[in-house]
Amino acid sequence: MRALRRVSQGVFLALFTWLVLETGFSESPPQLLELFFDLDPLISLSTWLSARSLAAGSLLALLTLAATALLGRVFCGWICPLGTVHHIASRLRPKKRGRADAEGFSRWQRAKYFLLAALLVMSLFGGHWVGVFDPLSIMCRSLTTLAFPAAQYLVADGANAVYDADPRLGPLRLTLLTEPAYRFARDDVFRVNRQTFAGGLPVLAFFVLIVALNFVRPRFWCRYVCPLGGLLGLFSRRPALRLKNDKDACRNCGRCAKTCPAAAQPHEPGKWLPSECFVCWNCAAECRSDAVAFALESPLTPPAAGRVDLSRRATMAAGVGGVAALAGFRIAPETRGEQPFPSTLLRPPGARAEREFLQRCIQCGACMRVCPTNALHPSALEAGLEGLWTPRMVAKIGYCRQECTLCGQVCPTGAIEHLPLEEKKKVKVGLAAFDVSRCLPYAYGRECIVCEEHCPLSPKAIYVVPVEVTLRDGSKRVIKQPRVDADLCTGCGICEWSCLFQDQAAIRIYSANESRNAKNQPILPGPGIPPAAPPAEAAPPPAGPYGGGETTGAGNASPY
Repeated sequence: MRALRRVSQGVFLALFTWLVLETGFSESPPQLLELFFDLDPLISLSTWLSARSLAAGSLLALLTLAATALLGRVFCGWICPLGTVHHIASRLRPKKRGRADAEGFSRWQRAKYFLLAALLVMSLFGGHWVGVFDPLSIMCRSLTTLAFPAAQYLVADGANAVYDADPRLGPLRLTLLTEPAYRFARDDVFRVNRQTFAGGLPVLAFFVLIVALNFVRPRFWCRYVCPLGGLLGLFSRRPALRLKNDKDACRNCGRCAKTCPAAAQPHEPGKWLPSECFVCWNCAAECRSDAVAFALESPLTPPAAGRVDLSRRATMAAGVGGVAALAGFRIAPETRGEQPFPSTLLRPPGARAEREFLQRCIQCGACMRVCPTNALHPSALEAGLEGLWTPRMVAKIGYCRQECTLCGQVCPTGAIEHLPLEEKKKVKVGLAAFDVSRCLPYAYGRECIVCEEHCPLSPKAIYVVPVEVTLRDGSKRVIKQPRVDADLCTGCGICEWSCLFQDQAAIRIYSANESRNAKNQPILPGPGIPPAAPPAEAAPPPAGPYGGGETTGAGNASPY
């Protein structure tokens, strides 16, 4: 059974990793990744409490709860990909020399239940912060913003380093070994240009911290913090699969307790803690006298087991703490949905109104992974602490492709709606504005219409106006100055992405005029400033790797 459990862990970890990887370059993202999130009862429950709605697929979470009620926390021990990472890290923990005492249950393990209470009360009052702590969200977010970009960087730069350092002695070449592997990784594994994520450092620090804690206690996160583990623990107090400890056969060697990653007390007859047990089968496999074993019993019969004491006072205090935390989050003006609106908080097209968006988003990062132009990045404090690690668009790094609706397709909770393509093209995520102190035709008298050439709309939202300017020597010349038609601009960001200024673009996208916010509408109905001359017809840009209308802006060349 222990060998079977290890195989199960490996299979589900590999499957989850492959699904996240496959999501990054698929025009039809695999639905199995969304199935993982649908099976997560914590996400389903918290989303229902905060948004007062539930997707049909989320009802699959009832299967997880039913399996937990019958078999115990098998999801934690056999399926959870983050739990497998913790399990591997725990195995790397240096073993103490000599006879080590068994680690018994600690009262601090109740912390995950109190964190669960705080998060659910926050959800009840409209604050959805479960995604920060949910193991599936953590795993998907970490793979997207950390593991895959780091692996791609190591492969590409490692191959370049070998190529540069190759001594090229006769027919022998180091690149004969490295180049095939590099081309395979580039063309068959990663397939897309290297992704980089602004604001990824806090994600990295968080992930490294929770993995490093396994060197303090085996599966530290699962024991003390994981709110999903707490929820499943509540449903596994009377499982049908129960641990039996034969007093007569037991030699009190403590081997079962030392190998238990959950401190579930398998060595104490009548005090085994089913709500803490991962059903990993370590204790039964390590017992040399066959005193410890799992057996099926009727769930109607109370088990001969211990119980975690959760005081009502501490649980109520945790709920009050959740309300207090939510109140603290919403002190910041940007979280109230009122003025001033954060100018750089650009949500992906299809994102719901900010309050409803935060009530649904689980910070999983799937939308960031699937974005073909690397436009979506985890937020820091642009949306306040409540919006931590939710997606935002950074136009200088990437832009929203006109023919793409992938972010809405992969969102597991509907925080980003899956809009029909024609409807998505009309959604405004922001508005472009020129910085005339930097724009070449305005500030320096130089010709430049790169932003107008890259605008994918028809008719274009950026047009040019011939203007006569006086040069330093007193001579005059006519220069085409670009302007923005606010009625047409959707804020896709390709103008900012393609601007020749690589430090700070001379044209930038701000959140003003976004479709999802009726209050953030500075552009009043009515005609705009008419152009002095008909807009120049520019040739369409050459097709890019993801469809028509995409070119590589200055300084934005592919790393390959």
